[in-house]
Amino acid sequence: MMQRRSFLAAAAGLACRPAAAGDRPKVVATFSILGDLVRQVAGDRVELAVLVGPDSDAHAYQPRPADARQLADAQVMVSNGLGFEGWIERLAKAAPFRGRAIVASTGVATLEAASLPGHAHAHGPDPHCWQDVGRTRRYVETIVAGLAAADPPGAAGYRERGAAYDRRLAILDAWIREEIGRVPAPQRRVITSHDAFHYFQAAYGVTFLAPRGVSTESEPSARDLALLIRQIREQKIRALFLENMGNPRLIEQIARETGGIVGPRLYSDSLSGPDGPAATYEAMMRHNAGALVAGMARN
Repeated sequence: MMQRRSFLAAAAGLACRPAAAGDRPKVVATFSILGDLVRQVAGDRVELAVLVGPDSDAHAYQPRPADARQLADAQVMVSNGLGFEGWIERLAKAAPFRGRAIVASTGVATLEAASLPGHAHAHGPDPHCWQDVGRTRRYVETIVAGLAAADPPGAAGYRERGAAYDRRLAILDAWIREEIGRVPAPQRRVITSHDAFHYFQAAYGVTFLAPRGVSTESEPSARDLALLIRQIREQKIRALFLENMGNPRLIEQIARETGGIVGPRLYSDSLSGPDGPAATYEAMMRHNAGALVAGMARN
């Protein structure tokens, strides 16, 4: 509680300063995947800040006074919504943020986590919509429209870059479907460290099972873990994956008890650093699809 009061006190005196004539619009994206989508649409037209950077967990993020300063100066804030950034409303109020808020998931058809097989303990809309490239294309439409409204002189450029990016995403979507299609349907089952791939499952026909829930902060019960291990043994699932921000302990335990093989790390909630295999959204999805195909071939 004391830490929260200190944060609010540090942020309370910050003023929202409009952009001066000729300055690039200041845009804040809440986490690295959204930051890349904004960068693809906006190019160098905007000054972009990303609050939760590569290989960092937006679920468990604790905002800093520096984040409030960035929001106070920004003309645009881009967030995912759907409860993914549980801290963003408090931060925006404390800053205070007085610009245009773009919620990238607006208008996207969401999945209820509990409606999917094997995820009976999750509730509410799953926020990880970007794991389906088709839904990400809708994110891009929303970002284009929001930036164009916030910065009318740059609108034509946002629309042009957004259209070019959408064409690349359509190619990416088709490529993933083709790659997954190389694996026989009965073999398309994998274990991941938390439930971040429901949209990938629905879009591309891969069944994901996970010991953790939708949030990286949740922990499985002993009963749930035992049931999962039994299912892995019965279905002879050998493809196990840890996510880039996950603790390896749980997946390594499952691998020891089932004979599964832990594959390359998957990227679910954040990109890698610039030298990693998932430095952009497109690279992330290609990396994940390739790793999944190689792992499922062992089932």
